[in-house]
Amino acid sequence: MSHNRPRQAEEVIARQYQAGIQSGVGRSNHHESAAKHVTGEAQFIDDRLEFPNQLHLCPRLSEHAHARIVQIDTAPCYAVPGVVRVLTWQDVPGELDIGPLEPGDPLMAKEKVEYAGQIVLVVAADSPAAARQAAEAAIIEYAPLTPVLDVEAALAAGDFVQQPHVHQRGDADAALTRAPHRIQGSFHIGGQEHFYLETQVALVIPGEDRTLQVFSSTQNPTEVQKLVASVMGISMNNVTIDMRRMGGGFGGKETQAAGVACLCALAARLTGRPAKMRLSRRDDMQITGKRHPFFVRYDVGFDDAGVLCGVKIDLAANCGYSLDLSGSIVDRAMFHADNAYYLGDALITGYRCRTNTASNTAYRGFGGPQGMVAIEQIMDRIARERGLDPLTLRKRNYYGKQDRNITHYHQRVQDNLLDEMTEQLELSADYTARRAAIRAFNAASPLLKRGLALTPVKFGISFTSSFLNQAGALILIYTDGTVQLNHGGTEMGQGLNTKVAQIVAEVLQIDVDQIQITATDTGKVPNTSPTAASSGTDLNGKAAQNAAEILRQRLTDMLCTLYHCGAEQVSFSNGIVRVGEQHFTFPDVAQMAWLNQVPLSATGYYRVPGVHYDRQAGRGEPFYYFSYGAACCEVIIDTLTGEYRLLRADILHDVGASLNPAIDIGQVEGGFIQGAGWLTSEELVWSEQGRLLTDGPMGYKIPAISDVPADLRVTLVENRKNPKDTVFHSKAVGEPPFMLGIAVWCALQDAVASVADYQQHPHIDAPATPERVFWAAQRLRAGVDDFS
Repeated sequence: MSHNRPRQAEEVIARQYQAGIQSGVGRSNHHESAAKHVTGEAQFIDDRLEFPNQLHLCPRLSEHAHARIVQIDTAPCYAVPGVVRVLTWQDVPGELDIGPLEPGDPLMAKEKVEYAGQIVLVVAADSPAAARQAAEAAIIEYAPLTPVLDVEAALAAGDFVQQPHVHQRGDADAALTRAPHRIQGSFHIGGQEHFYLETQVALVIPGEDRTLQVFSSTQNPTEVQKLVASVMGISMNNVTIDMRRMGGGFGGKETQAAGVACLCALAARLTGRPAKMRLSRRDDMQITGKRHPFFVRYDVGFDDAGVLCGVKIDLAANCGYSLDLSGSIVDRAMFHADNAYYLGDALITGYRCRTNTASNTAYRGFGGPQGMVAIEQIMDRIARERGLDPLTLRKRNYYGKQDRNITHYHQRVQDNLLDEMTEQLELSADYTARRAAIRAFNAASPLLKRGLALTPVKFGISFTSSFLNQAGALILIYTDGTVQLNHGGTEMGQGLNTKVAQIVAEVLQIDVDQIQITATDTGKVPNTSPTAASSGTDLNGKAAQNAAEILRQRLTDMLCTLYHCGAEQVSFSNGIVRVGEQHFTFPDVAQMAWLNQVPLSATGYYRVPGVHYDRQAGRGEPFYYFSYGAACCEVIIDTLTGEYRLLRADILHDVGASLNPAIDIGQVEGGFIQGAGWLTSEELVWSEQGRLLTDGPMGYKIPAISDVPADLRVTLVENRKNPKDTVFHSKAVGEPPFMLGIAVWCALQDAVASVADYQQHPHIDAPATPERVFWAAQRLRAGVDDFS
C-alpha cells in the first residue's frame, strides 16, 4: 500500500501520474500485429498446426452457367488413394440453403447449376492433392439451359432478385420539362474482385455433445455460427466461431465465408475428423461474387449556370443468380447517387437484376461508389455542355449549410464540411495554376494529354439495416494489472484491434502494451454485427469504452469506500491511480479490488441512436453522420495507345478527432489506390458461355506499387471533432477513402476531353482501361458524339 512505500518510490509514482499516458487515443501507435506481419509470425488459419487425422477439402465446380444436373457419378473419386468422403447436397442433415437474407444460395447445387463456378460436390481426403485429383475425377452429366448473362437483358425482361425500389423528392418529370437544358445518357460501371491475400478458408474441429469449434476467416462470425448450426441441424450454442485475423476481407468475407465453413463442418461431423478447406485462387475467384457491376441511365435538367433542376437516375445492378446482400447494396447506391450535390427534384430507382453469374456481394463502399460514379459522370458532362471548369460546376451544386441541404431520401445534411475542405484542397493542390498549365500543355501537345480533376466525397456512416447498429465487448482485469480485451469486431488488417485497445487504454489510463486482445469469439461476445459499413470502430470501440468505464467506476467506488473520499478525489493517469494525496499503481488497485471482492470483468454494449429508415416510404435518416473527403488528381495519357500514368494525387480527408493518425492515413492511402484500381485496371471479363476468364493475377490486374503516384500527398482535416457522440468524437475511415479514387477516373476523362478542346465529354465506361481511353480519344478526334 502507498503508506508502506519509501518516500522516494512515492515521488517516482507521483511523477509518473503527472506525465500522462503516451499510448491512448490520438497517438500514432503501430498496428498491434505489425511486427508479426513483417516477420511472418502472424498466425492465420492456414498456419495452424495440422491434426494427425485432419482432412482437406476440395470442390468440383460447374462448367456451365445454367444447366440441369442429370447424373453425378462419384465412384471414380473413391479410386483415388486417400479419399475419405465425397459430399453432395444429399449429405446435408439440416438446411441446405445458406442465403444470408433470403433463400437462394444452396451450399451445393441440388437439381441445377445457376452459374459457372458453382460448387456441385466436395471431396474430403487425407491431402489437398488427393482431394483435388478426386474432385476432378467425378463424372457429372448436365443438360444445358439458356443462361441470362447481360444486365441490360435482365433489366429489359424484368428479371430481378428483388423488386425495384424508389427514392423520390418533388416532381422530377415536371422539373425536367421546365429545365432550360437537358441531357440524357447511359453507361456501364464494372465490378471488382476482392483479391484478398488470404483466400476463403476454414478449419472445423468436432467435439463432444455435437459441438463444433470453427476457425473461420470471416467478417461476420455470428452469421457463420448461425449458418453452420442451420446446415448441421443443431442449435447455435453447439457452435463456436474463432476469428483472430483475416488476410484481407474488403466485404468478400461478410457473407461468402460461410459456405466454406459449413462444408468443413459437414465433413467434420460426418467423419469425426478435423476438416480444413482453403480455396485455390482460381477456385475462389470462380466461386465467389464481386462488387456489383452497374448499368446506369440518367435524364438530367439544369439551368444556365449548370445548377441541377431535376434528376432521374436508374441504377441497375448485376446481382448474379441470387439476392445475397444486393437489396441493401443497391439501396446504398441509391442513397449515394447524390454524393455531395443537391439534386433538385429527383427520382432515383434501383433495380436488382438477376443473371447467371456468381452472386455478387459486399465490397468496400457497399454500393455507394457506384452511385457516386453515376453523379460524377453527370457533373463532368454538364460542365462540358456549359463550357465550365468541372470544379466550378461541382461547387455550384454542393449541398448548402442552411438551405438546399435535404437529400432525396429526406435526411438533412448536417455539419457539412464540403465548402471549406474544397477550398483548402484547391489552395494546397494549387488547382487553378495547374489547370491553366495543363490547358497550355495540351494545346501544344497533339499526342500526350494531361488531365486534372478535383472530386468530393460525402459518405453516410451506419448500417442501413438499423438492427445491425449494435455491438458488445468483454474486458477482464487480472490482479497483476494486465487486461484482456475481446469485442465483436474482426481484424482484417485495418487496425481495428489497435484502435479498440487504445480506447480501453485511454479510459483505464494504462499503457496499451498491458492490454491483450484475443480472437473474436462467439463464446465471449455473442450476436455480433458484421465488421462492415465502416462501423467497426464506431460500434465495437464504443462498446469497449462502455465496458472500460464500468470497470473504472467500480474501482473508483471501491477506493471511495476504502479511503472515505468523494469520487472527485479519485483520478487515473498513466498507470497510476490518485486517491486524495495518495498514489497507487494500477496493479495495486486491481489487487485491492480482488481482495475486496469487486468484480474485475465487465461486458459493454452500444447501439447507435436515432438511425431509422422507412423503406416503404423511401425516406428517413439512415446515417448517424457523414464523413467527407476530397481528392485532386493529375494524369497523363498517350492518345496513340491509351496508356496513362497517375502523376500526382492530393487528398484531404475528414476523420473527426483521429484515434490513430498513422492508421487513418494508411486507410486513406489504401482506399484511394484500391478505388483507383477499380476504375482503371481491374477489368472482369466473362466468356460468352458465362465463365469468368480473369480468374487469376495473370488476367486480373490489381494496382501495383508502380501505379501509386510518385507524388502522393495525404492530409487529415485538423481540429474538427465529430459533433456526434462517437467514440472520442472520431469518424469512420474504412470505406469513405475508397471513393477518392473517382478523381483518377474523372482526370482521365478530362485528359481525353482535351482532344476536342473540352467541348465534348467522352463516353468511357468504367474501368477506364487503356483500350477504352484510346477508343474514346479516337471518337472525339472523329467528331463522334457518344451521347447522341
